[in-house]
Amino acid sequence: MPENAPTGKPGALAGTRSYTAVAGFFSQDSKTASGIQGIPPRFGLLDDSTDRWTKFFIKIDQLNKSVDESTSFKIFFFGRHGQGYHNVAESKYGTQAWDNYWSKLDGDGELVWGPDSELTVIGEGQAADAQNAWTVEVADGIPLPEKFYCSPMTRALKTCELTFNDLWTEKSESPTILENCREENGVHTCDKRRTASYIAKTFPRFQLEPGFTEEDLLWDPDSRETKEHIADRAKIVLDHIFENNQEIFISVTAHGGIINGFLASIGRPAYVLPTGGILPVVIKSVYSRTT
Repeated sequence: MPENAPTGKPGALAGTRSYTAVAGFFSQDSKTASGIQGIPPRFGLLDDSTDRWTKFFIKIDQLNKSVDESTSFKIFFFGRHGQGYHNVAESKYGTQAWDNYWSKLDGDGELVWGPDSELTVIGEGQAADAQNAWTVEVADGIPLPEKFYCSPMTRALKTCELTFNDLWTEKSESPTILENCREENGVHTCDKRRTASYIAKTFPRFQLEPGFTEEDLLWDPDSRETKEHIADRAKIVLDHIFENNQEIFISVTAHGGIINGFLASIGRPAYVLPTGGILPVVIKSVYSRTT
């Protein structure tokens, strides 16, 4: 971290938290922004000066120091997984036919997308592009995130691994797999996860959160999760992160649906983030004690 990087303030008391997005730092913050690349230069940071990242973290530090212990600010970089075979299939058949029929199958004889769709070669290339973007900005002063969280789906885990594997050091903490970071759940076979044993064996650098079940007990072949429930689930993740982490720079590798769930939970409109894209957001948390 830069010398003046903020530390944040964890919440320790029982109560509730509310969240809002803090705009003005990144080009993606604008509600009218359009035509922005999935990974724009500087991850979209508006400041293009040579010491931009040092100044950015100092500003976040100042925000955290200017408020009482009930309020804190963290920087989230939400990464969407690279292209998966399910994305190819939806483009092939169209969204309506995909939702109504093809998404309920495991494949079409040419493509296999379920259970738990994997990355295509293009998707792997998008993760490599993300790694290159991080490499450029690390050289220009951005630190790596202090905490890494990831969806349990293979396409997200592989994207996170390909993005950061060459940047992590022996001192880097293992990324934590959170069940609640998974994609919009149910019906679509691409969103049914694999076993905990498979995940642990295939991605040994990652750690499963406590209580992570061996089998996928959440996926329902007959019921698709609502947008409201996705936002509630995203808020549970935010509560966990703000209540348990001093660190303020957080990476979350996940999916378009749950990323928009995060945005809904902080009162921000949906954002069309392409596969392999990265969306930075500064989030303000206000804790209210339960009376």
